[in-house]
Amino acid sequence: MKEDKLNQLFDRLQGQFDLEEPHIGHQDRFLEKLNQNSGTVSINRKKTNWWKPLSIAASIAIIGVLAFQVLGTKPSLDEQLVEISPEASQTEFYFANLIEEQVTLLKNEKSPETAQLVDDTLLQLKKLEKDYRGLEQDLVNGGDSKIILNAMIFNFQTRIDLLKDVLSQIENIKNLKSYNDENITI
Repeated sequence: MKEDKLNQLFDRLQGQFDLEEPHIGHQDRFLEKLNQNSGTVSINRKKTNWWKPLSIAASIAIIGVLAFQVLGTKPSLDEQLVEISPEASQTEFYFANLIEEQVTLLKNEKSPETAQLVDDTLLQLKKLEKDYRGLEQDLVNGGDSKIILNAMIFNFQTRIDLLKDVLSQIENIKNLKSYNDENITI
């Protein structure tokens, strides 16, 4: 029965309830007036905690510095080689240019008769280049520099000799072909 009266009351007051919320800072203003009436004075001072943002920024900076040191760029093999032996890098530059010129000549001489010879030579040059990179790594890692530098120079000389021999063989093939072409009569 009491429940019926309560339901009737809510039905009768439907749409008349105050659903508005107080404005921002209402509670602070209310407490201020309450304190004034009772004679107490309150000082509202907002605390600013600067240590939290600063500690976050410092943490990010430390992580950034550590990441840069760990992931930072290490000098390349060539740069390390220049530091160890500047003469070796100059020698490498000279020999590399000479070999590149010879390889260009070799590729220009490629024909159906010499294709296999040129391809095999380029494959052997790649193997010698790989061996050279291994010697560079040994030098950077602290091996006996005199022995390794001599091996590096020998590697370059081997490549140059190989290219000269192959170019000579190609020249012989071309001469033989032109000689055979001249002796053929129609």
